[in-house]
Amino acid sequence: MRVEKPGWVGRAAPPRPPVFMLVLVLLGGCSKPMHIRDFAGTSPAFDPLVFWTGHTHSWGVVEDRAGAPTEIVQTDCQGSLDGPNDLHMVQTLTESDGTITHRDWHLRRTGPHQFEATANDMAGTAHGTSAGRAFHWDWVWAAGGTNPLKHVTMHQWMYLMPNGTMLNHTVITKLGITVAQVSEQFSRAP
Repeated sequence: MRVEKPGWVGRAAPPRPPVFMLVLVLLGGCSKPMHIRDFAGTSPAFDPLVFWTGHTHSWGVVEDRAGAPTEIVQTDCQGSLDGPNDLHMVQTLTESDGTITHRDWHLRRTGPHQFEATANDMAGTAHGTSAGRAFHWDWVWAAGGTNPLKHVTMHQWMYLMPNGTMLNHTVITKLGITVAQVSEQFSRAP
């Protein structure tokens, strides 16, 4: 008995676009990033000076580029106003391996919905904008101290929830490439 081969066996298959390329094209057209102004009018309104005044704490997870959890981070923050438009906050960060870092923040309102900050482990100045329940800023963490080759950029989006907690999502990049992300929830300390 003779078995017939399909007509394409032994010849090149007809060209087809790779499936992943098709998926990328479709997903790329599905969404566009939101801008901070898209949150205008949402409530509760997030004022970083108000939120960080007093005692707050957080619990979060550091994730690698693929989104896999790699570390737990907790913070304890104590903030006090230095006038109507300036805040001084001391933040203690504790990593899951026991490493403790103290960050000394100086945050100031520079205009309506505009803020800037400096910190002891920051290169330069952070600039941020609030709108409705959201706050966004970018800043450079001097992760290697004075060695600029080890600096990374922190892109942070913060969202105030109706129950008073705040969700913080940080994307950490180096030379424009995402190297890690942090998902964190802040709340008032008892």
